[in-house]
Amino acid sequence: MNDKIQEYLHHLRIEQGLATNTIQSYKRDLEKYEGFLKDNHINHFSEVTKKNILTYLTYLDSQKLAASSISRMISALRQFHKYLIQEKTILINPMDDIRLPKKKQSLPKSLSFEEIERLLTTPDTKTDLGLRDRAILEVLYATGLRVTELITLTLSEVHLELGFVQFIGKGDKERIVPLGEEAIYWVEEYLSTSRPNLAKGRTPSPHLFLNFHGHGFSRQGIWKNLNGMVRQAGITKNVSPHMLRHSFATHILENGADLRVVQELLGHSDISTTQIYTHISKARMVESYRQYHPRA
Repeated sequence: MNDKIQEYLHHLRIEQGLATNTIQSYKRDLEKYEGFLKDNHINHFSEVTKKNILTYLTYLDSQKLAASSISRMISALRQFHKYLIQEKTILINPMDDIRLPKKKQSLPKSLSFEEIERLLTTPDTKTDLGLRDRAILEVLYATGLRVTELITLTLSEVHLELGFVQFIGKGDKERIVPLGEEAIYWVEEYLSTSRPNLAKGRTPSPHLFLNFHGHGFSRQGIWKNLNGMVRQAGITKNVSPHMLRHSFATHILENGADLRVVQELLGHSDISTTQIYTHISKARMVESYRQYHPRA
């Protein structure tokens, strides 16, 4: 059986051009699978049945493996047995109708209204960098942009007079997202005062937000700046740019926004992705009930 595994790994490397790390992952998973089969006196892949597969998955579950690890193993076995069918090594695929386990859906973390207010007012807007940082925070919270969308946002994509940004987001889809009055005010201040100073004497950049060197930001640059402001604001949570996106979605839902509107604003292709935020709102409702109801 090991010969067939080696042939398959060769196929992945030569025919599909997969990365070495990916192939090594397949190798570990398939050799573990082979060891289980041999322990159960199965010496050829043609002898494997659906029952054997289910027994193996039950064994993996008993090892307290995460659902993501078991899902990876199922994917590996599914591709491997498909290859064995193509090579006519086996005639019946035991992986047929074997489904991936449901992933546990974790609730995204967000900041409270009070924490957002503290964070937004932290930058020293009397300085060029502080004014820029305030504008960045206001835009992130006002729009729910992903960090990649923020750092690639160009001057031509910002329409302050009309009150929105228009850009190509994830999946090459055009997005139009409104800007609130506060975000518009701080971006205008940044554009009239801070940005010209950051760009002075340097090659013109199309990006809206510039770093200290007058260039567009990197993802790491945004993270580094945000972490500094979070510490300065006295917030103990591990805050990422994506948490501001979560906060944006959670807060507008809590204030009565329609789920479909939030889906459009966030650029989710499937509303099921957006529905996670309704669970957050319900969780907070229960928390408030327990905190304030005299008989809770």
